[in-house]
Amino acid sequence: MKLKNFSRLLLFAFVIMCIAPSCVKEGPQGLAGTNGTNGTNGQDGAAGTVTCLACHAGTSMDQKKAEFAMSEHAVGAVAVASEGGNPSCARCHSSQGFMEYATLGAVAGTITNPSPWECATCHGLHKTFEAGDYALRFDAQPVPSNISATYMFDFKNNSNLCVNCHQARTAEPNIAKPGATFAVSTRIGPHHGPQGNIVAGVGFAEIPGSVAYPAPGSSTHYVGACTGCHMATFTNGQGGHSLIPSLAACNTCHNATDKSFDHNGVQTEIAADLVKLRDLLIAKGLVVATPSATDPTVFTYAAVSKTFPMVQAQAAFNYFGLMDDRSEGVHNPPYVRALLLNSIAALQ
Repeated sequence: MKLKNFSRLLLFAFVIMCIAPSCVKEGPQGLAGTNGTNGTNGQDGAAGTVTCLACHAGTSMDQKKAEFAMSEHAVGAVAVASEGGNPSCARCHSSQGFMEYATLGAVAGTITNPSPWECATCHGLHKTFEAGDYALRFDAQPVPSNISATYMFDFKNNSNLCVNCHQARTAEPNIAKPGATFAVSTRIGPHHGPQGNIVAGVGFAEIPGSVAYPAPGSSTHYVGACTGCHMATFTNGQGGHSLIPSLAACNTCHNATDKSFDHNGVQTEIAADLVKLRDLLIAKGLVVATPSATDPTVFTYAAVSKTFPMVQAQAAFNYFGLMDDRSEGVHNPPYVRALLLNSIAALQ
């Protein structure tokens, strides 16, 4: 039986050896087959370093850092020292607070080691290394008002990031607590960053008077308010990431050759009216002037904690808010002029 099986295996092997050569035997070439479909030529993708080079090419990053070092935001000593760790204030008083607010929508608790603002405060950096990796934490989305349930700031560009902090925190007296009188405190005013409200023309005490208030958002400075002037092309130590307003940008828009920001004498006019309003408030007992310990010709001015007639409290709110704006009317001349003249008339 074993011999029979062995013989069968030999026969099978012999057959395979005979067939195999016929499988590889060369013969005449067959007809050419149909060509396949051509592939689509792809385009080269962006170089892997493009995203990085947007900021880091050449001296770009060094230039931005040098400009930002000129900015008050880079120092921030007073703001950070006063309320940088306070969870109620840190969203605008420290870099960590702003980042936490931008990411989570709130500051969860006390920040133990707050620091001033830096690149990563406003920019979300180095997470995916894709094109949007260095985008602003808040881009062009409208920003709700802190003092109005219905009003939204919308400067139509990246300026909306700025107004997250640069807006009023306190409503004017007749909105905060309507009545015939108001308990004034030493902190009366919209807080120290009301620039967004001035540009938009909203949120101050619009005391009735002979000067009409312009419609909200009607200022020529409204669209692109912050970045158009404060982050224009860096020239003569202004603009760019220094955030110092650019006189060159202002002259370009106004088709002017002004040597200062006092275009058409607006700052001169507003500064004089601020002094007039301040002196009236002093005469009414709402404001007290304190001379400097080192220079008796220099004064600081503070509100008096006491209950006053409502319109007087509103005038004090406007005075301190306009002083905190620090533009002397440039941000929105028609609105500032109306606030001042109507406040002055009400006190007189």
